[in-house]
Amino acid sequence: MNLDYFPEDVKPHIIPEVKGKMVYRCLGCGAQYPIEHLLYVCPDCSEVLLIHDNNAADLKRIPGKLWQKIFDFRKMLKLPALKGIYRFHEFIGPNIPLDSIIYLGEGHTPVVEANDALQNKIGIRFFYKNDGQNPSASFKDRGMASALSSIKFLLDQNKISNVMAICASTGDTSAAAALYASYLGDKVKSAVLLPHKKVTSQQLSQPLGSGAHVFEIPGVFDDCMKIVEHLSATYDVVLLNSKNAWRILGQESYSYEIAQDFNWDMKDKVILVPIGNAGNISAVMNGFIKFYDTKIIDCLPKIIGVQSEHADPVYQYYLEPDKTKREFIPVNTKPSVAQAAMIGNPVSMPRVIQIAQKYNARAGSRRVFVVQVDEQSIIDSQLLANRNGHITCTQGGECLAGLGVALKKEIINSDETAILDATAHAIKFSEFQDLYFNSAIPKEYKIASNHDNINLPSLLMPDDRNLVPSQKKRLGEKDFQKFVADMSDKIALRLNLEIST
Repeated sequence: MNLDYFPEDVKPHIIPEVKGKMVYRCLGCGAQYPIEHLLYVCPDCSEVLLIHDNNAADLKRIPGKLWQKIFDFRKMLKLPALKGIYRFHEFIGPNIPLDSIIYLGEGHTPVVEANDALQNKIGIRFFYKNDGQNPSASFKDRGMASALSSIKFLLDQNKISNVMAICASTGDTSAAAALYASYLGDKVKSAVLLPHKKVTSQQLSQPLGSGAHVFEIPGVFDDCMKIVEHLSATYDVVLLNSKNAWRILGQESYSYEIAQDFNWDMKDKVILVPIGNAGNISAVMNGFIKFYDTKIIDCLPKIIGVQSEHADPVYQYYLEPDKTKREFIPVNTKPSVAQAAMIGNPVSMPRVIQIAQKYNARAGSRRVFVVQVDEQSIIDSQLLANRNGHITCTQGGECLAGLGVALKKEIINSDETAILDATAHAIKFSEFQDLYFNSAIPKEYKIASNHDNINLPSLLMPDDRNLVPSQKKRLGEKDFQKFVADMSDKIALRLNLEIST
C-alpha cells in the first residue's frame, strides 16, 4: 500500500524504527545482561529470565489511541516482516531490523465465535482463537518466530555461527523449532528430544519432515527437559524451549491480537489458556500488562489457566489462599489426552508467580485464576466443539471444559465474553479421537467413550460382488451404472432420503 495514503499522524510510525535497549532481566535477583549473549537462566542466581526494554518508557510518549491507529493501519502493509507477530514490533523486538525478521505466516490467527447452539449449551458468549492455523499448526510458532529472528539477528551481526538449536517437546515445540530452524538452511541445525511413545504420530512426523535430529527418550517431558537443560549448560547449543526468554516475548503477540480483534475493548473479557510449561500464560499476562501500561487498552481482562487433574502443579500451588504459605511442588504426571500440557514441573512457574502478582496489582483486584478439569470433560468438550464447527485440539477442549468449571465456580458470569485458546490443530491429536471412537482409550486415562459421541465410517458393498471397481479392474459402462445405482440406493436408505419431485 502506498504510504502516502496513510493519515499524517500515522505516517511517521507506520514503518517501525530499529531502537530499544533490550536486556535479559532476572526474575530472581533483578540482574541485567546484554542480549548479545545466549542466556537462559541468570548466571548469578540461576533464576529464569525475561527480556526487558530499558527504553520501554518511550512507548508511553505515543498516546494509546494513536497506537491503536498505528496497528490498525499497519495491517494494510504488504511487508512480510510486519505481516506476522512483528506488526507489534515496538513491543516484541524493537532492536530487530526488519531484514532479520523471519516470517512464515505465523500470527493473526482467526477468532471464531461459537455458534448459537454451543453458546446456549455452555451458557456464555465465547470465541475460539484458532492458533492451530499457524504454520506448524500450533501456537508455538509465535515464540519460534521471535526466537529464530533473534538468532538470525545475531548471525547477521556475526555474533554467532554454526548454531545447533535444541529443545525438549511434547510435540508442538519440536515441530515449530524444526520448521523455523530449517528455514535458515545450513546456518542453523536443530535437534529435538521427545518422550518415547508420548507424542502422536502426526506430531512426530513434523520435525522428521523438517530434517531435525529426533531423539526419543524414555520417561516423560520433564525428563527430556532436564537433559536439554544439562546440554544447554554444558555445550554450545541454543535452547528453544520456553526457558528461552525470546520465546515468551513472541507469544505475547497472542494478547496483542486479541486486543485488536475486539477493537481494543477488554472490558468484561475473559481469556482461557491451558497450562503446560507455563510459558504461554506468562506471555499472555505480560502482553496485556504492556498494552495496559501504554494505555492501548484501559482495563485488564480476566485470565484463567486450565489444567488437567493428571498434570496440575500450578492449580495445586494456587489452592493455598494465603500466598505467604504457598509452596510450589512439582507433580508426577499421569497420561492425559491434553498431551501438550502434560508437564509436572513447568520451567516458567517463577514467571507465572511474579507476573500474576503484577497483573492483579495493576488491575486492583484478583484477575488471574487457575481451574482444574478431568480427562473425560477434556475430550468430550473437544468433540462437542468440533461438532459445532471448530478445529480445536484436546488443549482447546481443556479450555472449554475449564470454561464450564469457571462458570460453575462463579469465577466468571454469563454477562462476560470468553476467548478460548485452541493451541493446536485438531488433526495433531486425531489419534485420541480414533481411540475414543473405537472405545480403546487405555484405562489410565479414566475416560469412557460415550456412544452418542462415537462416529465411525460405514463400509458399503454392492449386492453383486462382481460389481466392485478397483484401480486395477475398472468396470464397463453398463456395470458401472449398476454399481452407482446400487450404492446410491443404499446411501439413500441409510440417510432416509426422499425421492425429489
